[in-house]
Amino acid sequence: MNKYEIMFILKTEDEESIKKEVSLLKAIVTDMGGTIETEKEMGNRKLAYPIKKELNGYYYVITISADSKIVAEFDRKARINEKVIRHLIIRLDEE
Repeated sequence: MNKYEIMFILKTEDEESIKKEVSLLKAIVTDMGGTIETEKEMGNRKLAYPIKKELNGYYYVITISADSKIVAEFDRKARINEKVIRHLIIRLDEE
């Protein structure tokens, strides 16, 4: 299994819906056998430029251990999720 860092930005809504979306996105990784090593909630921030007519976004970063199938499934589901404004997946190098 490889280590990946995933950052995603959600539409700013009420606190309850944000927590629900974060748990659904994390469940994609854990349900398929990956593990979440660290998570960092960066909170609501102003975007540098409007994305999908949104001016603010809720930032969240997780570090996971997973194989490429899990990462591909996360990428697929994040692309079709309307509440995800942007996401970025980076493979971390082994030290």
